[in-house]
Amino acid sequence: MGNVTGRRTEVVVIGGGYAGVLAANRLTRRDDVAVTLVNARDRFVERVRLHQLVGGSDDAVVDFGDLLAKRVRLVVDTVTEIDAPRRRLVLEKGEPLAYDYLVYAVGSTSGPLEVPGAAEHALPLATLEEAERVRAALRSTPVDAPLVVVGSGPLGVETAAELAELGRRVTLVCGRVLSPYSPESARRTIRRRLESLGVQLLEGTTAVRVTRASVELADGRSTPSAVTIWTAGFAAADLARRSGLSTDADGRLLADETLTSIDDDCIVATGDAVSPQGVPLRMSCQAALPLGSHAADTVLQRIAGGTPAGFDRGIAAMCVSLGRRFGVFQFARFDDTAIRLHVPGRLGALLKEEACKSPISQIRAEARRPGTHRWPVKDGRRAERVRAAADGRGRLRESGERPAASAA
Repeated sequence: MGNVTGRRTEVVVIGGGYAGVLAANRLTRRDDVAVTLVNARDRFVERVRLHQLVGGSDDAVVDFGDLLAKRVRLVVDTVTEIDAPRRRLVLEKGEPLAYDYLVYAVGSTSGPLEVPGAAEHALPLATLEEAERVRAALRSTPVDAPLVVVGSGPLGVETAAELAELGRRVTLVCGRVLSPYSPESARRTIRRRLESLGVQLLEGTTAVRVTRASVELADGRSTPSAVTIWTAGFAAADLARRSGLSTDADGRLLADETLTSIDDDCIVATGDAVSPQGVPLRMSCQAALPLGSHAADTVLQRIAGGTPAGFDRGIAAMCVSLGRRFGVFQFARFDDTAIRLHVPGRLGALLKEEACKSPISQIRAEARRPGTHRWPVKDGRRAERVRAAADGRGRLRESGERPAASAA
């Protein structure tokens, strides 16, 4: 395959997570495309295993040499600015990188620690470095010391269970409800398993203050804590916003239905960092895979002079581990709405482990044979939700109100 100019097209991918690596591999379908992946670390991070790193059962990293197609050039550096008018990236250490097309796959980080004392006394758990700090703090903390996990989404539940199974004294501050994604039937299973591990569940209340030795709650109670682990919310990395590109309230780059930036046809976003038509998918490795392959296809279509397709894929499950021998595999509709059906126990744990292995297998397969990745799940209701979101934004504009930020 070749382009009309005979010049190699330079495509740079920012971010070496699930979506970015899959996109980089897929872009090598064309021999006349030079693909560069810029990532701050020299290893791929399995974010779905960060709770295992904290508990000591996995290191949560994979060598990029085992995942990237041979034609992908890896640059270990941090992008500090996207200079879109000049089509170049400013790097923290190296010389600026020029691009013809940019794939924005910077992922997400911990949400802002706005609760008083949280920034000083709580340890977030959204990145490899944060997980390593939590692990180090636990090594120097007696086994019988009280630990508090704030946030009962998948990461909070998994971290609490992982530590409790090791004999740690864990309290989980759940917020309004334990595991808010789950229907009540699965929530009962999760609650029973956590309680059997000795986790103290504080439902219907939130953390309002964190001190060196305790967490104070909205209902007036206070629970002791030698180490407070913060898992309450994620936010998109802020590179796009800092670079003057349009983002949603959570920092995701605003894109059209093809995942192309609404500001610049040469920038395509994917993974946790994109808000296609203002209706983002749940931040997850499951969503990252179809988003990553679609972003690459959009770039390749533009290079070929074609018309990129709109994104219409969905995700239809969520799974959590509750220690090494128990899990819950939660089924959902293709629009990511959970249903009552779930698989608990040992089988749930096995399905969860397969769900952790599968993205790595799919990325490796795409490296070997770029263009082969397929995502069979189609979200038939996505167009309806996009229209509803557009109507809502229109009503806000007419009223003069500003949209509220949604929870990460």
